Amino acid sequence: MSAILKSPAPAAPSGKKATNITLSAEVLAEARDYGINISQECEAHLRTVLQRERELRWRADHADFIAAYNQTVEAEGLPLTEWRSF
Repeated sequence: MSAILKSPAPAAPSGKKATNITLSAEVLAEARDYGINISQECEAHLRTVLQRERELRWRADHADFIAAYNQTVEAEGLPLTEWRSF
């Protein structure tokens, strides 16, 4: 009996990790027909979604401060207004 040696799977590019996603067969086929790099597009879209989520959470976490600041500006005006040249 001879042993079958398998080479290790190729390493993913630095900082990347393989994952599984489920797409409709229609969308997958059309994306492939157009030569779209599905991994790159998914990552780019996910980055956009993550940025929007970070912004929403930041606003929620700082809502009290923002409301207080806006109230102060409404009552007292903008700081340094007297030195504005425009």
